[in-house]
Amino acid sequence: MTISERHEIILNKLKETGKVNVQELSDELSVSEVTIRKDLRLLEDKNLLFRTHGGATLSNPYTSDRPVSEKAKVQAQEKEAIAKEAAKLIGDKDSIILASGTTVSALAREVYSKNRLTVITSSLDVSLTLSGRENIEITQLGGQLRPSSNSVVGPYAEEFLKNITCGILFLGVDGIDLEYGLTTTNLMEASLNQKFIEIAQYTVVLADHTKFGKRGFGRICTIDRIQHIITDEQTPQSVIKDLETKGIRVTVAD
Repeated sequence: MTISERHEIILNKLKETGKVNVQELSDELSVSEVTIRKDLRLLEDKNLLFRTHGGATLSNPYTSDRPVSEKAKVQAQEKEAIAKEAAKLIGDKDSIILASGTTVSALAREVYSKNRLTVITSSLDVSLTLSGRENIEITQLGGQLRPSSNSVVGPYAEEFLKNITCGILFLGVDGIDLEYGLTTTNLMEASLNQKFIEIAQYTVVLADHTKFGKRGFGRICTIDRIQHIITDEQTPQSVIKDLETKGIRVTVAD
């Protein structure tokens, strides 16, 4: 088999599935993994794919930091549906953490309480949304303000969390890679999210279908550190099955 024939097979598989795996290609094409990696490098140089850990994908797997106003316009309907599902998990007299992100902000717009609800948040948008709502007590973390997300990060926010525990954490992410884990575009935000996970009894990740197969600059945690993901109907069934196999509850919002 010639190099051109191998490249044609690789590109056809990418068009069919959206991603390829080095080991699987090596077995299928009866060549070494080193040869496959060279093939993928050549194809990437031609801007025909993006190499990833252990394979390649058609779409850029790396996320970039964008203003929250811009992010809010992307997959807005999906985020609203996810938020409505997430709100069903919140009970009266709960203590919850609402981290930062546009899907978490969408959740805040759905939160009301007949009895006392305690909310801890790093997001200014969340605090402003909930401010004045009856029976909701808000603790706004302090620290360094990230204008791109309208949220705080840093040692002051992390220090406050040392002496508390919480019921449910609702976490937004920039990327979910089943092998690498959950990521965000900012290292300080990743660090704060790690602290949130440590003090929460139950972690719910709010992520639309575009977040899967992506990676941000800062890793928050491996996939086994979370308990629940709420996503939308466009998330592939194969991804949902893989998550459930790992023991993670998956809710698909209508």
